[in-house]
Amino acid sequence: MAIGASRAHIVQMILREALLLVGVGVGIGLAGSLALFRSIRSLLFEVGPSDSITLSAVSILLAGIALFACFIPARRATQIDPMIALRCD
Repeated sequence: MAIGASRAHIVQMILREALLLVGVGVGIGLAGSLALFRSIRSLLFEVGPSDSITLSAVSILLAGIALFACFIPARRATQIDPMIALRCD
């Protein structure tokens, strides 16, 4: 913000980075759940380990929660005075 970035641009930048991390995490989680197909089967009740609806719903839910958790500090970062932030760094 000290060099001309708008508040929306700051939030967008932080959420873009968070979306990348969330995407990698969801991808690793889906790959892990499919790789551990046989051991997970005994833990599930009336849901298959490769049930696409359940996997996509849980992935979307967790991604939404993670992005919301990143949105709160991103919005808080826009409230900081740029001069105070520059002095701290």
